[in-house]
Amino acid sequence: MARFEGALAAASARNGVFSASHAETIGKVCDDASFDVPLLAKQARIAGALAIPFVRVLTAKVSAVSSEAARYVHFGATSQDVMDTAAALCLREACERICALVVVLGDASAKLAKRHADTPMLARTLLQPAAPVPFGWKAAMWLAPVARSYPRFRSASREACVLQFGGAAGTLAAFREKGLEIRQAIGEELGLETAPTWHSARDAFARLGAEAAILTGLAAKVARDVALLSQPEVGEAAEPALAGRGGSSSMPHKRNPAGCLLALEAAARAPGLAATLLGELAPEHERGLGQWQSQWLTLRELTGACASALAATGEVLEGLEVDPEAMAANLARMNGLVFSEAVALRVSRAAADRLCAQALREGRNLLEVARADADVKKHLEKAELEALFEPRSQFGAAGSAIERVLADWATARGSAA
Repeated sequence: MARFEGALAAASARNGVFSASHAETIGKVCDDASFDVPLLAKQARIAGALAIPFVRVLTAKVSAVSSEAARYVHFGATSQDVMDTAAALCLREACERICALVVVLGDASAKLAKRHADTPMLARTLLQPAAPVPFGWKAAMWLAPVARSYPRFRSASREACVLQFGGAAGTLAAFREKGLEIRQAIGEELGLETAPTWHSARDAFARLGAEAAILTGLAAKVARDVALLSQPEVGEAAEPALAGRGGSSSMPHKRNPAGCLLALEAAARAPGLAATLLGELAPEHERGLGQWQSQWLTLRELTGACASALAATGEVLEGLEVDPEAMAANLARMNGLVFSEAVALRVSRAAADRLCAQALREGRNLLEVARADADVKKHLEKAELEALFEPRSQFGAAGSAIERVLADWATARGSAA
């Protein structure tokens, strides 16, 4: 907020609204000033806007140096100008941090996709065993929506983190013909893009919040999968083993998925916060009552949740312990039943249903049952049948999908350079 007031004074003086010496005095006080934040918060509760007690205190600090300069503190601006611009400055830093965390998560997913492009594992659909897939493909499916969402988040952050400057009713009437020049000068001073007054147009903040919530959910998707894979009954992956991580206050044997927990916790909050922003798109007339005031608090919580989820999941993936042997063992434990689709496609669905039922009834491997089946022998040679039960033979277009996603990520990552 002090940075905005200093930039406003400098831009106003540069355009002849008042003297440069007054602007220098205001700017120096803004650079050096400290504030009793708890006291300001209490006063804001009474005033209804933090800018009101803030400007009063800042004016007093400037007056202690020059009573003449103090006349021009906050000149031509309104509370929403300083509050929204301050929020944009804070959000810009938050969004830069979020972007850096997305890159960590994306790069970690990409490494897993490359390293395990040929590592067979069991896919699960509706939490039940499905068919063999490469673990690298699973990692690529984590990465694909991140590659799509990263550019959208960056675009939304650029659109949202812009200067708010419109004055009392949004028309910059206090500055007459100099309004647009002063707006541009403030933007340059703060390093913010300028835009027409958005006092009552809250779409950019809502869009940013929606993209942040999506990124939070994508991080949580990875976290949920890793948590499920790390259950001892599955044992195919585990969070990195670090001192003090994932312990229990009562059970020494526990190795809880603490990083996954953090991402899932954040994702539980994010949709409601994004919905709050969507519900604030219809303020009254030129300045709404209660909507924009809520957005600063909502965005603070939402960007915090997003960063927490991304950071936690990025840490998990960077040090993820993958157990290909456990993946192979879980595939083998299915007694060939996960190859039933391959049998159905090459023989018939009726035959596959019958063979699966027999294998389950007799507790035998589906391949063993199929080898002895007359119907199968009509359609497949022995070598062809056995090839169907090789996990890598069922990878289909997974390899191409991995390459496509890796290329998409490289493009998304490169566009930020």
